[in-house]
Amino acid sequence: MNAASAARTVPELFASVAAAYPDAPAVVHRDTALEYRLLDQQSNRLARQLTALGVGPDTLVALAVPRSTELVVAVLAVLKAGGAYLPLDPDYPRDRLAHMVSDARPMLLLRTSSVGLPDTGLPEVVLDSPDTARELSRRSPASLGEDDLRSPLRPHHLMYVIYTSGSSGLPKGVAVTHEGVADLAVTQATRFGVAPGERVLQWASVSFDAAFWDIALALLSGATLVMADADDVLPGRPLRETLLKHDITHAVLPPVALSLTDSEGVLLGGTIMSTGDACTPALVRKWSPGRRMFNGYGPTEVTVGATIAGPIDDADRFGIGQPWTGGAVYVLDERLRPVPDGKEGELYLAGSGLARGYLNRPGLTAATFVPNPFGPPGSRMYRSGDRGRREKDGSFSFTGRADDQVKVRGFRIELGEVEACLGRHPAVDLAVAMVEGQLADARVVAYATIRPGATVTPRDLRSAAADALPEWMVPARVTVLDSLPTLPNGKIDRQALGRPGGTPTAPRRSLDADASAEEVLCAEVGALLGLPSVDPSDNLFEIGANSLVVARLVSAVDKELGVRLPLRAVFESASLAELAGVLRELMP
Repeated sequence: MNAASAARTVPELFASVAAAYPDAPAVVHRDTALEYRLLDQQSNRLARQLTALGVGPDTLVALAVPRSTELVVAVLAVLKAGGAYLPLDPDYPRDRLAHMVSDARPMLLLRTSSVGLPDTGLPEVVLDSPDTARELSRRSPASLGEDDLRSPLRPHHLMYVIYTSGSSGLPKGVAVTHEGVADLAVTQATRFGVAPGERVLQWASVSFDAAFWDIALALLSGATLVMADADDVLPGRPLRETLLKHDITHAVLPPVALSLTDSEGVLLGGTIMSTGDACTPALVRKWSPGRRMFNGYGPTEVTVGATIAGPIDDADRFGIGQPWTGGAVYVLDERLRPVPDGKEGELYLAGSGLARGYLNRPGLTAATFVPNPFGPPGSRMYRSGDRGRREKDGSFSFTGRADDQVKVRGFRIELGEVEACLGRHPAVDLAVAMVEGQLADARVVAYATIRPGATVTPRDLRSAAADALPEWMVPARVTVLDSLPTLPNGKIDRQALGRPGGTPTAPRRSLDADASAEEVLCAEVGALLGLPSVDPSDNLFEIGANSLVVARLVSAVDKELGVRLPLRAVFESASLAELAGVLRELMP
C-alpha cells in the first residue's frame, strides 16, 4: 500500500493481511496462540452475533475484557460489525465507569466472566460463557460483506471512543473514526518496516489510544501481537523479562518505563519508540545503541499520533520529528498566523487522522477543532495546547504546555479535574493540584483548605479522590493548609506551595544486617514516597503508592534482600505488616 491509496477501514486492511498470511501467528497470550486464519474466523463469528444484536456503523460497544486473545477477537469483531469500541477498565472507580456509560450510551457490553463491573444497565454478551460458545458455533466463519452489515462501513464512521481527563472535572470521550487508519498503516510500514515473523509487544492498556498503535503495528503487517498480563509489563524487571521471554522486536514505551528498565540485551537489532511524554537525552543514550529508536508525539485527539522522529542517532539533537503520512502540523501565534521557523508557538494538528471531536460535547468540539485556514474548504485543525517550534529542516520540537494539562507516567491529566474532584468533598473550601518530580518520580500532589467547622484528615481526602479518580490521577499526597498562598493579583502562588521539578524526599534510614522485614519495607516505602515515617499498619496505596511505585518497591527489595516479592502479594496485602509476612516466608 502507498500514500496514494484510498482511505480504507480496519476490517478491509486486516482482511488483506489475513488472506496473505493465514498460517502466521497473529496473537499470543500465555500458552494460547491464534493464527491469522483462526483470528479472522473467530472475529467473523462474533461480528455476526453483534450485527444480529443491532451493532452497526456509529454504534458503540463497551468492552470489559482483560489482556487476552479474546480481547483482540472482540476489538476486531466490533469493528467488522461496523461498530466502534468503548474500553471500560474494571479497575476504574465505579463513578467514573458510570459516567462513561451514561455519557457514551453504548448499546451493548462485551465482557468475560472474570470481570466484575457495577450494574451498567446494558445488554451483555459474556464471551467465555457456554451460551455464547453455542451461539457462536452456529455462526459462519466466512468474511463479512456489505450485505452482512446493517449498513456499509465507511472511513468516516466511528472506530473507537477513548475517555481522557477533562479540565471541567469530568472525563471527556474522544471520538476517532477510521479515516486516519490507512495513513497510520502507511506510516508504520515506511518508518518501521514490520514484517511477518516479528513480534510486537502490546504494552498499553486498551483504555488508551496507544493500544491501537500496537494492534495496528502487528495485525496490519502480518507480525505477531504479544499480549502480556498487566503484572508482566510493569516497568523494571517484569517488563525486561517479558521483552526477553517473548523475543520482542518492536515495542512502544513511555519514558518512565524506559527509565526504570534495564536495556542490556533486550530488543537488540529491534525497534523501540518512546511516546506519551517528553523523552530525554539520557534515555536516548541508554536505549538507542544496538536498536532503532524513535520518538513519537500525538494527543488522543488524532489517530494515535501526529509526528515521529528517528531513527535517532544524536542524543543531544532530536525533537518530535516530521508529520505522519496524511498529516500536517502548524506552529501558530494567538491570531492563528504562522510563526517563523525556530520561534515558539502553539501546535495545531490537521490531516486524515483528526478525530471527529468530543462525544456529545459540541461546544467543546467547536472550540478545540477549529477551521483550518491552510487546508481545503471545510477542513479542520486541532488546537493541541502544546507549545513548540518548527526547525529549519522542517522537523518539529515540543517545548511545553500552554495550560494546566500535564503528563504523569505517560498519562494525560487535567489538573482541573483533580481539583474539581477534591472540591466536591463537603469539607473542602479550595483545592489546588500540581506535579512534583520528573519521569519515574513524577507524582500529582494536592493542597486544600477546609471549610470552617469541618473536620477532615488528609488521608480522608486522598481516599475520597481514590474513589472517584483512576489510579494515575489520585494525588500521592494531600496537604491541608489554613490558607493558600497568593500572588499580588490574587491568584494562587503555586511556586510557594512547592518547587515544580522538585520531589519531596525522605532520607533512607540506615539499617543493619539484622533489620526485620517490616523495617526494610517501611524504609524502602518511605524513601520511594518521600515520607518521613511509615508504619507497618499502613496500607501501601492509602499512603500514596501506585503501580509504578509497586514496581520500584519490588526492585528495591530484590536489590536489598535478594528476594523478589510477588506482585500480586504487594497489591493484595492490606498492610505493610502483612506484606512483610509474605517477605519473611520467601527469605532464606
